Amino acid sequence: MAELRTEEEQVQAIKDWWKKNGSSLLIGIGAALAIVFGWQAWQNNQAQQRAEAANQFATLLNAFATEADENAGETVAFVAQTLREDHGKSAYAIYGNLVLARQQIMLNDNVEGAIDSLQWALDKASDYPALNLVVRNRLARAQFAAEQFDDALATLDGAVSVDAFAGIFSELRGDILLAKGDAEGAREAYLAAQEQNQQGRSGILELKLSDLGVEEGA
Repeated sequence: MAELRTEEEQVQAIKDWWKKNGSSLLIGIGAALAIVFGWQAWQNNQAQQRAEAANQFATLLNAFATEADENAGETVAFVAQTLREDHGKSAYAIYGNLVLARQQIMLNDNVEGAIDSLQWALDKASDYPALNLVVRNRLARAQFAAEQFDDALATLDGAVSVDAFAGIFSELRGDILLAKGDAEGAREAYLAAQEQNQQGRSGILELKLSDLGVEEGA
């Protein structure tokens, strides 16, 4: 009887504990399950989003490469805009607008449109350091072509770490300064590019320096 009472007491103790803590335990388990399944659903959604962005980018590239298709330009513009709206934080959207800007300049001679596309891409490329430099270089060149010299210089100045682009940026800075009439500033920028050039001596850069009265090897 003593053992029975002990068992009964144990059962009653479990019942009492469950009355006090059962609801909290169920809520905790439910919350844990919600987190696990929510995380899995989020991961699946992200994978689906990446796949959709990749497919759209492939469509854009195919359209850009199909010169014979008279609707290719419209397709590129439409898909690039779709990538902006639906996948604006992805690298695919940034690359898509790089392609769009190239088309706007090469096929449509629309430098202003290209600047808008590249500015959008630059705004979104902060999480992609290497890609940021590529976009920054193209944007500065488009601004230079549009004779937006101060904007182009500001774009170059905004680079945090130029790395392998140091020589490229310095030479472009020289071109912009020379176009502004600042020959001395251009000379200094070209000399900096000469030192930073990781590809060795550039024949074109040497010609630019020669035009400014700087002898080879200076």
